[in-house]
Amino acid sequence: MGVPDSEIGDIVQDAYVALARLDSVAHIRNPRAYFFTAARHALLQRVRHDRIVRMDALTEAQALVLADDEPDPYRHTSARLELLRVQRLIDALPQRCRTIFLQRRVHGVPQREIAERMGVSEAVVEAQAIRGLRLVMKAMETEDTAAAQACPVAIEQDNDRNQR
Repeated sequence: MGVPDSEIGDIVQDAYVALARLDSVAHIRNPRAYFFTAARHALLQRVRHDRIVRMDALTEAQALVLADDEPDPYRHTSARLELLRVQRLIDALPQRCRTIFLQRRVHGVPQREIAERMGVSEAVVEAQAIRGLRLVMKAMETEDTAAAQACPVAIEQDNDRNQR
């Protein structure tokens, strides 16, 4: 561990202060080893102290990020619209597929329990849950592709903004 030359004197002084605070030195069998142990302890204390980041040392920008980690209104609105989109696509699934998909993926009901409730095998539940996910993902991809083809200039401008 490298110690800057400017701090060596301070570490030696801290070690001497630690020795001076002792009530008795009678227990010290090897003074040189004891002093080096005290110096090493002083160094470790400095390292630990230097790792602590004081709150007043944070920059204003860091403090602002810490103070407000809530999503901005744009992200909030965007997330809400995306949720409505996914709900619409799930609602468009075939009845049995939608029921199984909602119970399994949204409500977290175990596969076995869904199979028992609906009187089908677990393999059917698994297949329908996977089918539902694939259909929703495919519909999202199709919508995204159609939107990109409908207004390529807006997509390019949005991509340019995101790259800055």
